[in-house]
Amino acid sequence: MINIKNRKVFIETYGCQMNEYDTELVKAILSKEGYSFVQDELAADIVMLNTCAIREHAHRKVYGRIHEIKHNRNGAPVKFGLLGCMATNLRSELLETQNLKIDFIAGPDSYKRLPDLIAQCYETEAKHYDLTLSEYETYSDIYPQHKKGVNAWLAVSRGCNNFCTFCVVPYTRGRERSRSPENVVEEVQRLAAEGFKQVTLLGQNVNSYRHEEADFAHLLEKVSEVKGIERIRFTSPHPKDFPRHLLKVIATNPKVCKQVHLPLQAGNNRILELMNRSYTKEEFLDLVAETRSTIPGVALSTDIIVGFCSETNAEFEDTIDVLQRVEFDWAFTFKYSERKQTMASRKFPDDVSDETKKERIMRLTEIQKEITLKKNQAHIGETYEVLMEEGAPTNPPDISVGRADNNKLIIIPKNGHVPGDFVDIRITGATPHALKGTPARS
Repeated sequence: MINIKNRKVFIETYGCQMNEYDTELVKAILSKEGYSFVQDELAADIVMLNTCAIREHAHRKVYGRIHEIKHNRNGAPVKFGLLGCMATNLRSELLETQNLKIDFIAGPDSYKRLPDLIAQCYETEAKHYDLTLSEYETYSDIYPQHKKGVNAWLAVSRGCNNFCTFCVVPYTRGRERSRSPENVVEEVQRLAAEGFKQVTLLGQNVNSYRHEEADFAHLLEKVSEVKGIERIRFTSPHPKDFPRHLLKVIATNPKVCKQVHLPLQAGNNRILELMNRSYTKEEFLDLVAETRSTIPGVALSTDIIVGFCSETNAEFEDTIDVLQRVEFDWAFTFKYSERKQTMASRKFPDDVSDETKKERIMRLTEIQKEITLKKNQAHIGETYEVLMEEGAPTNPPDISVGRADNNKLIIIPKNGHVPGDFVDIRITGATPHALKGTPARS
């Protein structure tokens, strides 16, 4: 084994919140073995990219980034490692590609093996990898090295059993498994002791959480009992897993935020069936109606894919119809892009032109922008309790930012409040992207 006492690691994360959480797990695992982490890639002995297989052209971005880092280092020795979903999804390509000079590869269930893989790549020139998918690994025995802040990510389950035909997650992260409620609560208690005010519970299909007799509604209740945690959010759910008792917990528990993400993906029943989404347009609209009647004032968000295999103009109009009837508070929209290993890539031709996809997403985006602005303007004059957050480095120095319970971003003049403070804010203005306000007078 090599002496790793002074080995410095730089890690860069792509993709979803689960990847952010996994990076925190990796840092905890390697820190325990004596590694340290640096913010400058040029100062690192080891560079790791925690990759995503979901985003369009993600692999091109990663390949380009590897070449960029190597160019910037100007020949200085470095070991390169690829982690995450792309590592699993493109295993053959990565193992056969010579010009990238990747030294080690680890899939999402193999992070405990990283110390061994890194040591091996210093001993031999061969490419070392572990891309095993586990039926049991939840990392419940690892306490992540959380990034300081107001919110902490916390994975309560891993993997997915849904097998939506467009999605690669079951093939890159394996089958669904959940941590025990006791183990989750223990981590939340440690987070509260570190000063976090909010936790966001994560899972590829978080609301299908099940451990013995405990379901997701039970887990929310148990987490809400932890003193010091004031807000609980969760992502990403599936519309098929919103039983009425879960909606009631969201409605009645003061710590559970009144914002629900309902990924529509498409508004046409034939396309939904091709996607294997397990609900119809009508069932989705019924769920929206029940959610709004059970949780007054709830904010709703969604995901939509345009240009899925064989989607016609008329079928796309069904998606527009749902968008206009529901009036989501905001929507995340994507052009369909084929992913290796998925059922869609094996069974359906990607036959909607890129030009058509662009036209559809532009139209959808414009409609949603108008809806979001209208929804935001309706909040002018209202007062919200806002949890102040760290602003982006690019924000003007004279503003502060925070979020209301409904997850809407609120911008206020800087006035001495710091991240973690709760401040009553009166809304004075709105854009399609944020609300503007000032501290309410007592």
